[in-house]
Amino acid sequence: MTAMTTRTRWLALIVLCLGDLMIVLDTTIVNVALPSIRADLGFTQTSLAWVVNAYMLTFGGFLLLGGRLGDLFGSRRLFLLGISLFTLASLACGVSTTQGLLVASRAVQGVGGAVVSAVAFSLILNLFTEPGERAKAMGFFGFVMSGGGTIGVLLGGVLTDLLTWHWIFLVNLPIGVAVFALSLRLLPAVTGSRDGRVDVAGAVTVTAALMCAVYAIVKGNEVGWITLRTLGLLGVAAALLVAFVVRESRVAAPLMPLRIFRSRNVSTANVVGILWSAAMFAWFFLVALYLQLVLGYGPLEVGLAFLPANLIMGAFSVGLSAKLVMRFGVKPPLATGLLLAAAGLVLFARAPLHGSFVAHVLPGMVLGGIGAGMAFNPLLLAAMSDVEQHESGLASGVVNTAFMMGGALGLAVLASVAASHTDSLRASGDAPLAALVGGYHVAFVVGALFAAAAAVVGAVFFRTAPHAAGEHVSGELAPESL
Repeated sequence: MTAMTTRTRWLALIVLCLGDLMIVLDTTIVNVALPSIRADLGFTQTSLAWVVNAYMLTFGGFLLLGGRLGDLFGSRRLFLLGISLFTLASLACGVSTTQGLLVASRAVQGVGGAVVSAVAFSLILNLFTEPGERAKAMGFFGFVMSGGGTIGVLLGGVLTDLLTWHWIFLVNLPIGVAVFALSLRLLPAVTGSRDGRVDVAGAVTVTAALMCAVYAIVKGNEVGWITLRTLGLLGVAAALLVAFVVRESRVAAPLMPLRIFRSRNVSTANVVGILWSAAMFAWFFLVALYLQLVLGYGPLEVGLAFLPANLIMGAFSVGLSAKLVMRFGVKPPLATGLLLAAAGLVLFARAPLHGSFVAHVLPGMVLGGIGAGMAFNPLLLAAMSDVEQHESGLASGVVNTAFMMGGALGLAVLASVAASHTDSLRASGDAPLAALVGGYHVAFVVGALFAAAAAVVGAVFFRTAPHAAGEHVSGELAPESL
């Protein structure tokens, strides 16, 4: 292989990293701007969760479908399509002046992000076939993606503080155009098989089921939990989920082959991922609101407040987590990390109305960063440890999907819990800010219980398998979930 060819492959890797980095940035950059978006567009405390959830639901719902489409029609073609869709949706988000347009555009962003994330990994494997180079390429990719969380919170703070929240989306336009143009020049044209069916109905069904469930939960405080509307929506969600499972058991080319759940570790990883992501996404969402609405931080100050957690998380995800796994196995760092994350949420549940950064914010941030950084890679490695290598991509995609879906459902639940308790405190005579803090406290406690439950499930039900099939995908979960 010539030096020019090697140089081209590494330039192509940089382009892939830029494309996926744009997706990762959009997961964290929005959190900093949430209070500004709420004030500008008139969102309520619970409906604001849709700015995050609309993205996560479609991202998770179409992640597996994106990978399947890449196999059929070519990874480069799908990467270009995903980048185009994401960039155009970012433009729509940036010019949004109504709640409906912003939420709908965020949903389209999620579809584009899912496609890009699903095929980027496949393109890297095609670019780097020699084991040593592939390991270096994946390490570089993982490092860039892990750093995306840090860049996102800082960039979100700078853009929202100096300009407006609209620019957290508009900044994607020049990046998207550049990635598209460079991809045409540098990425290999991988031919798809074109011999297979696409389970679009499966993706639509599972996404619709979760949207109905999230909508019912978010609106439960307003219309009542035992009303016909809430119970009816939850019933529709359950029926759609059952229909999805039935379809996947019968269709010739299922989106999510149910045989993968015969693996005890894959099934356990999905449960752990759902519980943990419910706590993680609520952590970012609720802490950002606490810092701005209660402590009076500006967007840039919020970005800087999240910096320690993201730096620690990135450091553990890139190298330290792998060393812990090599020395202690999967269970100890996974359970310890999740318990540390739970402890961090408990500390936030004690944050007072007039708190300080050093005493009441930094300790929770540090524990959360250490915990998340320790547990990300062990979770994926555990899922990979008892599946064959040819199914490792499927297992990884299933766990990533569970993580995104769990985050959406968990965020809806905790936002509703916080709003409900806040309303109760207001009705009891508490001042508005004191009631708001009280609502956050309850939500943080529930989030801590989710993380602790994830630790217990992982420690009890994960088993050590004789082989580990996932070394080439270690770190894949962490970047996509920050």
